[in-house]
Amino acid sequence: MSDFTHEFIEFAIEKQVLRFGEFKTKAGRLSPYFFNAGLFNDGFSLMKLGEFYAAAILKSGIQFDMLFGPAYKGITLAATIAIALARQGRNVPYAYNRKEAKDHGEGGTVVGAPLTGRVLIVDDVISAGTSVRESVDIIKSCGAIPCGVAIAIDRQELGTGNLSAVQEVEKDNGIPVCSIASLESLIKYLHRQSNVSQNHDIVQYLSAIESYRRQYGAS
Repeated sequence: MSDFTHEFIEFAIEKQVLRFGEFKTKAGRLSPYFFNAGLFNDGFSLMKLGEFYAAAILKSGIQFDMLFGPAYKGITLAATIAIALARQGRNVPYAYNRKEAKDHGEGGTVVGAPLTGRVLIVDDVISAGTSVRESVDIIKSCGAIPCGVAIAIDRQELGTGNLSAVQEVEKDNGIPVCSIASLESLIKYLHRQSNVSQNHDIVQYLSAIESYRRQYGAS
């Protein structure tokens, strides 16, 4: 597990962005953990989140020319990731879409830099892949090339068939998906913490998550 992955999981738990308990997913499953990137809602948290994304994107080796953030969470993500990349000497443009077309001013649904070249989509998670499909359509309609997707956490659970939601996106769109963390890395993190602290709560969470993965996890 990369250092930034370990640090990200620790930070997400500390900020209560990653929580444990019983939560109902969009698929109707009762998940023992829940991730809500919208709770990175202050300046320091957003700065750190951008740095984590930048680290994962650069490590992935995905070649890209600009970023695209689907409305609404992707808007803030694209901006903070662009800033984090610029700090590392990689200055890239970014754009995002509106939910509804603007009929005055510059008009249209895309805001920011013109969509050109290889465009990396940034989002928080992939559930049904709807946001990615819409983003791919927007990018292609502008004559640009969708080249990949970067997300915060890959839940690694079954989508509509035998593949995970992320694997379905990769197969359907022919593009790679990279993530800061995954369910596998979360389980590894909890194993380490349970060995170090012997915390009963952590052991309880770990058992529930491993059981959930056996039931819904994709290979």
